[in-house]
Amino acid sequence: MKITTIIIFLFGTFIVFSQSNSSYLQADTFYGNVLRQNPDAQVLIQGHPTGFFFSYNKRAFGEENWQDHYNYPDFGYSIGYQDYKSDIVGKLYSAYGHYNFYFFNRQSKNQFIFRTGIGLAYNTNPYNKETNNKNTAFGTHINSSTYFKLYYQRENIIENIGFNAGLSFIHASNSNIKSPNSGMNVWAATVGLNYNLDNNLDSKTYIPTTETSYFKQPIKYNLVFRTGINESDIIGSGIKPFFVFSAYADKRLNRKSAIQFGADLYISPILKDYYELNLTIPHTHLKETNDFSRIGLFVGHELFINKISIETQFGYYVKYPFEYQGLVYETLGMKRYINDKWFVSLRLKAHAADAETVEFGVGVRL
Repeated sequence: MKITTIIIFLFGTFIVFSQSNSSYLQADTFYGNVLRQNPDAQVLIQGHPTGFFFSYNKRAFGEENWQDHYNYPDFGYSIGYQDYKSDIVGKLYSAYGHYNFYFFNRQSKNQFIFRTGIGLAYNTNPYNKETNNKNTAFGTHINSSTYFKLYYQRENIIENIGFNAGLSFIHASNSNIKSPNSGMNVWAATVGLNYNLDNNLDSKTYIPTTETSYFKQPIKYNLVFRTGINESDIIGSGIKPFFVFSAYADKRLNRKSAIQFGADLYISPILKDYYELNLTIPHTHLKETNDFSRIGLFVGHELFINKISIETQFGYYVKYPFEYQGLVYETLGMKRYINDKWFVSLRLKAHAADAETVEFGVGVRL
């Protein structure tokens, strides 16, 4: 009840805040299925997940040059609720920041939109050795969460009220900060209403950018230090810090994109614990080693959105002391540029569907 009250309070705050902006509200309900990426999901889920999202969205009209390049996206905040229909997994309360990217001309009444959001989520019933040892999806109350939504929207059908419907993908996990951590992935159909808070929308105009799409920049070199905490796949093996040193070059292709090539050095003390624990298990075959660092080479892409950028990278370990989650890894990260050189970053590293780390970093681009 307390969490529900907080959500209602936050939603009310968005309404008050939005009166001075060209903005609108959305309320969506969803019904979906769990993506069963591992055998445990079959045991955990007892029905179809349901829930809802409330969101506040602020329109852009080209006040900044980058907005025209992305067809004037909305920025907003979302709060959500998920009922997994499982006494084991429990429920999820979440809060996100998001962008809405439009496919069609912004003055069209019918819009096709892609939303991407990132935030934090609270699980009501995480793993507990004594009282809930079947919940291998969530090892902690606090988790990271992302969601993607592809939907149709029509505003002002009946005065300020409009309609929206589409598909959503919702992911939540603790990024292996503590085991277990198989996480939950939900595909869902959504339907809802929107309410326009700007009665003068028809009088607004979209300002074209003064920048050309052509953009040229020499190769830049990046040095990044990242860190965080995590636990191995063995439940109760202990949480320890890790350290990542990255060096890579990037080349801008245009105002939006750059390609990357570089290397990561991973120093993970949990690997030593994992190795020593496995040696005590009969019929475990791990090659002898006393070096527990890994080196990976990667290629990547960076999408620049104003002072924020989104990085996606695919890597392969060229130094790999023993088998742990696989030779291939991928990362998804967000960077915030402080100025032309310095930036801070947040990055998720995974092996296929298994998250290994969430990394907080600082770097320089020279």
